[in-house]
Amino acid sequence: MKNRFIIFLFVLSLAGCKPTTDKAKTSVITPRVLSEAVLAEGQLHRIDSFPSKYVMPRTVDIWTPKDYSEEKEYAVLYMHDGQNLFDATTTWNNQEWMIDELASKLMSEGEIKDIIVVGIHNIPEIRHYEYFPRKAFLMLSEKDQDSIISDARKNNSDISLNSFTADDYLKFIVEEVKSYVDENFSTATERDNTVISGSSMGGLISMYAICEYPEVFGGAACISTHWPGFMPKENNPMPNAFFKYLNDNIPSPETHQFYFDFGTETLDQYYPPFENDLNTIFKEKGYSEVNYKNLKFEGADHSEASWQKRFDIPLSILFKKE
Repeated sequence: MKNRFIIFLFVLSLAGCKPTTDKAKTSVITPRVLSEAVLAEGQLHRIDSFPSKYVMPRTVDIWTPKDYSEEKEYAVLYMHDGQNLFDATTTWNNQEWMIDELASKLMSEGEIKDIIVVGIHNIPEIRHYEYFPRKAFLMLSEKDQDSIISDARKNNSDISLNSFTADDYLKFIVEEVKSYVDENFSTATERDNTVISGSSMGGLISMYAICEYPEVFGGAACISTHWPGFMPKENNPMPNAFFKYLNDNIPSPETHQFYFDFGTETLDQYYPPFENDLNTIFKEKGYSEVNYKNLKFEGADHSEASWQKRFDIPLSILFKKE
């Protein structure tokens, strides 16, 4: 029953549209401290409708740790599905990543750099296509593209190639959100202090982000990455397209770090077959255990409850103190 529910959620996400927005005016952005947020530590600064010239406006949260000070510089973690990160009392399934708890604990123990976390909320109706790596999709044959779009149209008649808006979504993050955060918070702006992360489709877009913007992101944490792209099926051409894109665009192991993982239950049950393909690519590109992880968590399912139990691992790796 749980598997059917997860599949239903994926079907609901198969909707997309090309937003028409006015030119962003970041100068008028005024965040508010979300005093009602249930946090372990720190503060949540919310921008209810972040304007953009690339994508539809959406909520952006910026978490600052306890004792945040303008006298210090903070590394930054950018995360997708921002509404699921901090407060289980407001999420759709009453689960959260517990990012504030995990980051606060690791910082207090001296395990990681001082960080702030930027949570970019998704828009459910277009989430799937904003997170879907467009250039990987274009590596498919026209026949395969048409077949996938045809299947998707069974759920949404408006789907077309223009629905795949990941490139615009990444421009939004890099040119607008990151620019705002760097201008208004005390951040360490260098690549080595900038990491992007997400789960499922968020894992795919995080992989895509570091490949498209290797000068911006020094690390990516891709949790329960949804290699099937759409619903899992036999003879699915998408995983190979993702791996071809990655093979062609992977940044240098001298300057970048990757963390991948996967479970074995619910939707994660479809991910173990891709473990060796991913490992082969990174090994051939010169990565080692120093800058690449691909971990299997036996019995873990596709949920925030599972991800919160292990997210301290990528935090400890990607924000490790020198």
